[in-house]
Amino acid sequence: MYCKRMVQERIRGEAMTNRLSWQDYFMANAELISKRSTCDRAFVGAVLVKDNRIIATGYNGGVSATDNCNEAGHYMEDGHCIRTVHAEMNALIQCAKEGISTDGTEIYVTHFPCINCTKALLQAGITKITYKAHYRPHPFAIELMEKKGVAYVQHDVPQIVLGGDKEQ
Repeated sequence: MYCKRMVQERIRGEAMTNRLSWQDYFMANAELISKRSTCDRAFVGAVLVKDNRIIATGYNGGVSATDNCNEAGHYMEDGHCIRTVHAEMNALIQCAKEGISTDGTEIYVTHFPCINCTKALLQAGITKITYKAHYRPHPFAIELMEKKGVAYVQHDVPQIVLGGDKEQ
């Protein structure tokens, strides 16, 4: 029934109103990926995108094969949990390990990047940062983005229900 309705809409020239925009699609992916986070101080997900294709994802968690916050607790220094690798860094590291260029890429991330992630993203050639939560934006991070001409855009994705009724 769902497919039949879509075909009928196409035949009549009606737009499909339930199709996600690229921004919503990538931010929804970042939100989903954040569910893998192992640090409960912030569930963060990141998606690196080039030419509307996902090239890497990341979430915040401990270094591979070491303790995570959800297992060993937080390792706090100066108000920050230093046990975790941030989602943005994990996505960049995934590209580095696989030999994938990040030059000219965009990132979708659930939280505004910290200053260290911002510097890494700019050095990696990221051209646009789209984030959901305006979480403690560092003034120097904003200054660096503006100096480099990197757009930073807040974007909240509408709530998406997965599965369930096919007639949505």
